[in-house]
Order: sequence, then structure tokens, then C-alpha cells
Amino acid sequence: MSNGQWYPPEWPDRIRALASGELTAVTPKRAATVMLLRDTADGPAVHMLRRRASMAFAGGAYAYPGGGVDERDDDHLVRWAGPSLETWAARLGVDTASAQAIVCAAVRETYEEAGVLLAGPTPDTVVGDTTGDDWEADRQALVDRDLSFADFLDRRGLVLRSDLLAAWARWITPEFEPRRYDTWFFVAALPEGQRTRNASTEADRTVWIRPSEAAAGYDKGDLLMMPPTISTLRALERYATASSALTGAAEQDLTPVLARARLEAGELVLSWPGHDEFTKHIPTGGGAQ
Repeated sequence: MSNGQWYPPEWPDRIRALASGELTAVTPKRAATVMLLRDTADGPAVHMLRRRASMAFAGGAYAYPGGGVDERDDDHLVRWAGPSLETWAARLGVDTASAQAIVCAAVRETYEEAGVLLAGPTPDTVVGDTTGDDWEADRQALVDRDLSFADFLDRRGLVLRSDLLAAWARWITPEFEPRRYDTWFFVAALPEGQRTRNASTEADRTVWIRPSEAAAGYDKGDLLMMPPTISTLRALERYATASSALTGAAEQDLTPVLARARLEAGELVLSWPGHDEFTKHIPTGGGAQ
């Protein structure tokens, strides 16, 4: 492996099984992940976590806070500020119920895994401090799914600040993976007064790192990442501030990116349309190149 591209050794066999009909693709689950930014003297830094090596999916890889949608957020209207659900639905390419659930997942997962909450007591304020035993009890209840996000907001008297988020990309896990996610990537700025922390049991390390520095680590093979992660990092490199990245999100293409596998000249070729750097050539008898 010349760079840090995450590539499970079982993929070639799974690709062959899918092609032969021995493997049936599972339906991807909706998910959301957030590229949380803060400004530094050298430009914006992004908050990343390293998944524990023991994790079945992408163990050891660097990623952003994120996770699956809680279906309870589809049909319970939450306290909401920012663009309307209709506007979000048009941007995300889904219906309004799904748009609410996906945005809720982005905000909830950022709180669950990084301790950062994009919500406030009014439509134009943000919580300044989420530390303390009572906050931690609610955060854990969210993690355990004992508490829905809508009920959490109601209990706290908080409004979800959807205007603090911007949609950036959409990637779907390849059809040959047993764990599949249809994931929307968002960008957000760290609210004033809040701090990140490693609140996730799935991560053994968190860092604030400039996108260019993270990409360089990937290119050298020092930082392991999945294609969506390094792709979004490269797209962030051009922005000088967190606010300019949020503004620039409107220009980002949300067409879903799904890996494709084909047989060509005796090789299995794995590619991500529009992202040639991730193409893998897999000899019919063995590992990738």
C-alpha cells in the first residue's frame, strides 16, 4: 500500500462473490458525519478521530464524528432553526422526513462522539458549555438510544441550529460490504465556548489537524483513511477559514458516490466514479495494486 487507503483484504473475494451471484447486496442504512472546523493561525483545522483497531468496520482508520440515523427522528418534529425542511430536502435529495432525520443524526452524533452540540436555547444562540454530570447523563442516554434527539431537545428547551451546518458530499458504501451506509457529509464550525473531547467508545484518539497536513499523512501512508474521508479533506484544503468552507459547501456536488467493480483484461477493477485516485486493480488470483 503506497498510501493510507483503507482496503480490507477480504474485498476481492467479496467482489467476486457479488459478481457471481453468491453474495446479495444489503440495503445501506442512512447515516451522517460532520467535518467540524475551527480556525487557527495557519488556517482551519478539522476534528478527526481514529477508529479503534478492533472495530469490524474501518478499524484503525481516521474519520469524522458520525453514525446512523435514529428512525424516531423521521416523524417527531424537533425544535428547528435555519433553512426549512423543504430546503434541506431539496439539497439532500430526500423527502422532508428523511431530511430532518439526517440533519438530526449529524447534530446528535457530533454531540455523542465529540461533546459538541449545535443547538441553543433560541434560534440565534448556541449552548456554551456541555460539560457536567447532567449533560453527560443525557449524552449517554442518547448513545444508548434510551432518549430520542427530539425528546433531548425538548427536555433541555433547545433549538436545533441547522443553519450552523452545510451539506458537503454523499457517499454510499460499496455493494459488496456487509455493513453499508448511505452517508451525508456535513461541514460545521466549532461553536464559541465549546470544546471537543473523545466521547466515543469507537475511537482511541482524536486530533485537530489541518486538512493539508492530514492529506499529506495519508499520501505518505502514515494515516489510514477511507476514500470519502481523504476526498473531503482534499476538498477542504482550498479554504482559508471555517466560514468560507461553510459558504463554499453550496458549490459541492451531492451526487451519491458508489464504488463500482468490473472485470477488465483478467483483472477486477474497483473504482469510485469521479475519483480516479482510489481505483484498485485486483489480479484474479490475489491482492490489489
